[in-house]
Amino acid sequence: MEYHSIPLLLFTTLFLLVSECGALDTISTKKAIKDGETIVSHGEMYELGFFSPGKSKNRYLGIWYKKISTGTVVWVANRDTPINDASGTLKVCRDGNLVILSGDNTVIWSSNSTVSASVGSNDFVAQLLDTGNLVVWDENRNSTNKNLLWESFDYPGDTLLPGMKFGKDLVTGLQKSLTSWKSPDDPSCGLYNHILDTNGYPQAFGRHGSVLLSRLGPWTGVSFSGFATEIPNHISSTEFVISEKEIYVKYELISSVVERRVLTWDGKLMILRWIDQKREWIVYADTGGDSSCPFELCGSYGLCSINKHPPCSCMQGFEPKFPQEWKASDWSSGCQHKPLDSMNRGGFQKISGIKLPDTRFSSYNHSMTLGECEMTCRRNISCTAYANLDIRNGGSGCLLWFKQLMDAREYEGEDHNIYIKMVASELAGGHQSDSDKWKRVLTTILSISSAALVLFAVASACRKKKRRLHMKKKEDLEGAFDKKNTSVQMNFLDDIPFICLYKIAKATDNFSVSNKIGEGGFGPVYKGVLEDGQEVAVKRLSSTSQQGLDEFRNELVSIAKLQHRNLVKLLGYCIDGNEMVLIYEYMANKSLDSFIFDETRSSMLDWPQRFQIILGMARGILYLHQDSRFQIIHRDLKAGNILLDSDMNPKISDFGLARTFVGHDTTAKTKKVVGTYGYIPPEYAVHGRFSIKSDVFSFGVMVLEIVSGKKNREFSHEDHNDNLLGHTWRLYKENKSIQLMNACLRASCVDSEVLRSIHVGLLCVQHHAKDRPSMLSVLLMLLSEGVLPEPKQPAFFTDENYGEINCASSLDENMITRLYPR
Repeated sequence: MEYHSIPLLLFTTLFLLVSECGALDTISTKKAIKDGETIVSHGEMYELGFFSPGKSKNRYLGIWYKKISTGTVVWVANRDTPINDASGTLKVCRDGNLVILSGDNTVIWSSNSTVSASVGSNDFVAQLLDTGNLVVWDENRNSTNKNLLWESFDYPGDTLLPGMKFGKDLVTGLQKSLTSWKSPDDPSCGLYNHILDTNGYPQAFGRHGSVLLSRLGPWTGVSFSGFATEIPNHISSTEFVISEKEIYVKYELISSVVERRVLTWDGKLMILRWIDQKREWIVYADTGGDSSCPFELCGSYGLCSINKHPPCSCMQGFEPKFPQEWKASDWSSGCQHKPLDSMNRGGFQKISGIKLPDTRFSSYNHSMTLGECEMTCRRNISCTAYANLDIRNGGSGCLLWFKQLMDAREYEGEDHNIYIKMVASELAGGHQSDSDKWKRVLTTILSISSAALVLFAVASACRKKKRRLHMKKKEDLEGAFDKKNTSVQMNFLDDIPFICLYKIAKATDNFSVSNKIGEGGFGPVYKGVLEDGQEVAVKRLSSTSQQGLDEFRNELVSIAKLQHRNLVKLLGYCIDGNEMVLIYEYMANKSLDSFIFDETRSSMLDWPQRFQIILGMARGILYLHQDSRFQIIHRDLKAGNILLDSDMNPKISDFGLARTFVGHDTTAKTKKVVGTYGYIPPEYAVHGRFSIKSDVFSFGVMVLEIVSGKKNREFSHEDHNDNLLGHTWRLYKENKSIQLMNACLRASCVDSEVLRSIHVGLLCVQHHAKDRPSMLSVLLMLLSEGVLPEPKQPAFFTDENYGEINCASSLDENMITRLYPR
């Protein structure tokens, strides 16, 4: 009897040990992994544990292949915080977070999960899946479903595995990009990264620090434009998704072949496939672009070709902008054609066999036909080209460009056609629709006189009475316009709907006080609902306002042709007697100041949201300064003029005081200083000089207000009399900048982003305009992790102990036009 009981005892002991340790692919709150121990995925494809790369003696927690290519690392947790000995431990905490502890129990790395766990649950499990994804589950005993708290696939390193999403989560703002190792022996963040840029129609960029090196064109439904190897095959399939919540691309394997995509430490983006017979990885493709055609080598409307010398040429119908520079092999100035004007509308030149141009300044619609796309581009003078979004099944969708076409490249076998807007004299056998030819005939006939053109426009309208009224309002406005630019400035009204006063009054319940949502220098703003159910914001000129026709005209001219996700959209206008009304898209969350300066609502805006607002504002101002058809200086940037849509996306509004420039002379002087005190720089307040650096100053003030939750002008401190700028400067000089952050942001802040935002804010509010960075530099500094230049003393700093310039005493507040708060 005793002999037979021994096997039973051994079996029972083994069962208990296995039960206590759990499955080999998981760890729980009861069992940690120490250096030297590992877990292996169920199919033994991947292994997780501590390792030292190459010749390094540092220890990192990573995931590597086990079944094939043993030791090839695909993910590293603590890549920037190594452990210098073998004392590391991976632990699942009782709050559901993964942490790496050193020998003295210092937290080296944490997953920082933001997903809520089940109430009362502390049964968390980390599992290594056979996809290479490390996930944390909340295995609540009271629930039949597992709750996913965190996954390593959300935080790629230098490797993209099948099933990983490469893109952006629009809800959380999480960017899922690739960052190279610093060297083969150092997995810390290197100099190269690849990112899916979601500005305009999404496309992938390769960068060295903040410098753009390469670009994969937009998704065509089959591949990325200009990357011929990304075609349907029997190894993998690619999925591209655009939704309200996320934008991403991912690939899945449809065969037994193993594939990974790696951004190497020296900046090459490789598709590698494992060849089992050879027991090695082979390079299937290099997707990082060709060194013969770096990003934007050939300038606007230029074409790059690796098979030609020199590599740059102009698109058909274009010529070098500066021929002497091209002869000297400097192609950066690009190409040009004759300007489009109202009497020579021309048509569209069809070009095939090229990588589609940069789409950061584009818009798109999935449901429009190519014909509708053409008409939309034709009606918008800012539109430069159009194409189908998807080339499958004969083509569908609409992609529109609103800027000079950049970074196009010749590619044999590229099936995507692009139609470029040209004047009639430059069309050479290209695409000309029947409507093109008919309109060209009419234009020629009607060019006899401008009066005939006006008569034709009136006669061709579907509703003659409304059109005559529209033209009359244009005439009323012309009196306030600069006569030299009237024909250019008035063209914008053709694309803005005129909405009769009766419909506006009906939409706002006759401008009911109950529908009033704000008040500005122009007048009250009402919420309205049009007949089609669209919610709008109605801005009505007040009879007591000091603003009038000039500001009304100015706002129309400034914003009518602007196309950017961070600018408020103008939907229509009305002039009826003394009534002047502007109709905008409705912003559900009103203005930024209603959040950041309100003690109750400020807690609703966490740091990730605030940082995205800062980035959105920067992109919008950059568009105004550099990328719109005209260069625009807003002159009244403030928290009250930053509106927030239902998703808390910022949109710049109120262009009544804006100034528009043509060309590169973007500095001016005025005797009438307008704007809001606290946001305007000293050179404007004292001397009336304004430039794009005036808006940079205003942006810097807003950044510091967003971080602190305090108004610059109303700021006070018990130890000194400085405004917010001076207080920030003091903290910076004492290495205490983090103390500026509003207390409600403690739980959600990312210290590095907060400190970088404060630093950039101080660079923007420096006393001298020449010291302030451009908005392009501002955006790059906010998005990069490089070393920032040292800021100089800010404007309006009053403590003489710090030396430099004290201009506060010379500021005459009577020069400032104070606008009513929104």
